[in-house]
Amino acid sequence: MTCESLDPPEGDKEPFEELDPTARFGRYPDLLGAGAVKRVYRAFDQEEGREVAWNQVKLKNFSQDPSVIDRLVKEVQLLSKLRNNNIITLYHVWRDVEHNTLNFITEICTSGNLREYRKKHRHVSIRALKKWSKQVLKGLEYLHTLEPCVIHRDLNCSNIFINGNVGEVKIGDFGLAAIVGKSHVAHSILGTPEYMAPELYEEDYTEVVDIYSFGMCLLEMVTMEIPYCECDSIAKIYKKVTTGIKPRSFDKQLITVGFNDGIIPEQDLNRKLEMHFSVLSES
Repeated sequence: MTCESLDPPEGDKEPFEELDPTARFGRYPDLLGAGAVKRVYRAFDQEEGREVAWNQVKLKNFSQDPSVIDRLVKEVQLLSKLRNNNIITLYHVWRDVEHNTLNFITEICTSGNLREYRKKHRHVSIRALKKWSKQVLKGLEYLHTLEPCVIHRDLNCSNIFINGNVGEVKIGDFGLAAIVGKSHVAHSILGTPEYMAPELYEEDYTEVVDIYSFGMCLLEMVTMEIPYCECDSIAKIYKKVTTGIKPRSFDKQLITVGFNDGIIPEQDLNRKLEMHFSVLSES
């Protein structure tokens, strides 16, 4: 019996677009996501034999705005120190001087972010929603009990990622996170308006603003509607939030979640959400 070599021919190598300086990580052309600041590609860790996410930022795009680059560097530095099952893990980071890019490798969540996953799976049980929520809260507890405390400040369903095959949820995108001292007080206005607590607009807040944002994430998970989507401007969102007006989705008639008969009656949903928001207002 003859043994065949497993080494591929020269023309049959991995179709990587580029390798990191150590040649451990290879980037595929597949784009997983793109935002205003960075693009995320599918990549492969040849040492561990696992898929990873290759985050790439073209620094030349922000040469006129050093604050964006500072924010990115801060995100990478923060991620490198975080170790928790419900927080995205950073594996490697480097700056490509030749192409003027900042690159960092993180773990990949196979099912993408929670917003898109929830749209794809419209019938989800209350039990599953509770499991996701508990994991988000565990991640927040870890951040808030660090010394110094870390406030995410931009928690929303597009920044929460999921491995759908095991129902594992992780918090990511720490570009707007704040590290605060013993007072746990921060002052700058940052975040996604629909998820921002009233205190954020007042520029004087603590880590409790992340719990408010979690409440909005929970509302989106249940209703599959972004909070305050009825508003067509940030100014209108600001007015509603600062005057205590709840988002329209709070009053949805029937919510399909696949629980028992698949429907939560309006009165039951409202009672559960009222309890949640009353806890937040007392915080």
